Amino acid sequence: MKLSFSPEDELFREEVVSWLADNLCGEFEPIRFRGGPGDEHSFVEERKAWEQKLAEGGWTCIGWPKQHGGRAATVEQQVIFNEEYARAGGPGRMGHIGETLMGPTLIAFGSDAQRERYLPGIRAGREFWCQGYSEPSAGSDLANVKTRARLDENTGEWRINGQKVWTSLAHESQYVFVIARTDPESVAHKGLGFFLVAMDQPGVTVRPIEQLTGTSEFNEVFFDDAVCAAEDIVGAPGEGWKVAMGLLGFERGVSTLGQQMLFQNELDEIVRVARANGAARDPALRQRIAEAHIGLRIMRFNSMRMLSGGGDDGSLQKEAMIYKLYWSSWHRNLGKLAMDVLGAESEIVPEAPYGLSRLQSMYLFTRADTIYGGTNQIQRNIIAERALGMPREPRG
Repeated sequence: MKLSFSPEDELFREEVVSWLADNLCGEFEPIRFRGGPGDEHSFVEERKAWEQKLAEGGWTCIGWPKQHGGRAATVEQQVIFNEEYARAGGPGRMGHIGETLMGPTLIAFGSDAQRERYLPGIRAGREFWCQGYSEPSAGSDLANVKTRARLDENTGEWRINGQKVWTSLAHESQYVFVIARTDPESVAHKGLGFFLVAMDQPGVTVRPIEQLTGTSEFNEVFFDDAVCAAEDIVGAPGEGWKVAMGLLGFERGVSTLGQQMLFQNELDEIVRVARANGAARDPALRQRIAEAHIGLRIMRFNSMRMLSGGGDDGSLQKEAMIYKLYWSSWHRNLGKLAMDVLGAESEIVPEAPYGLSRLQSMYLFTRADTIYGGTNQIQRNIIAERALGMPREPRG
């Protein structure tokens, strides 16, 4: 496991810091520190423009191979970019799903035609993707998908019918990757396909899910004979589970270090507030702040360890299987800490109806951390069965 960076890496860091200082300003100054989890509905058009600015500077998809438009940046350089981006207050990435999930998946599993068709739009910051995994009866249990894909023998196209839910930024995306059942007689993870589907077509309906705050960053998506070209299935019918698991491996890749820098920003804000309002003098709160700092450092070291052995197909070491359970529990506790540091102020909003402060918004969003992406209970099953080789949980 590497815990330090070479002189060449530090020169790269200077390049990143310099470019961000020169460009994340002026018209983009208002979107600094905006658009992250719980705030994804904010400054959408401005963040789309920022994606194109990043692309012009060569700062999108830096880990992709050069033949696909990337910089072939090393893991260390990708870590540096994500850390400095977050440190500078870089806004939530509109192209995150395409750049860190869809792109690497197509590079690993897609055809030459698929890579030629879809990678340039992601790289340019002009085409955005969303994820069609979760369903009303298949959230943490991804293998329980009911969405069906049928090959139309007359047209040679796939016809997709079903529903996806909790689809972040579906209303702002041009494409969605969909897990659907190609064999109607199959069960669990067998008989699935991984499809690339255009959102702008009559067979796709997006319905926002309005939150308590009145905002909507995720949606229900309905497919009613939605069309997918024959060549837009990744891999063969029945191989969807393999592709989907590869994609989830990429989700636990270098972007986790950028996520941790966002956590550091939140912890720094909590410390600032604690010093300002006197909460830092409370021994119990001081101890919890120290424990949060320690937990974040442990998270970083484990991430560096798991990134040291990743594969090009999204495969990761077994250490990666604890990551979701660890960070979601840690972040949930950080939200509680933020509210306790704020004290009575945590229950007051400055304006109607929901003028939430940064820490209030963070707290509310952390309540979902241990649910989305696989509940803590599911994560413990994954650790037990896949990492430790324990017997599978009995099923009725």
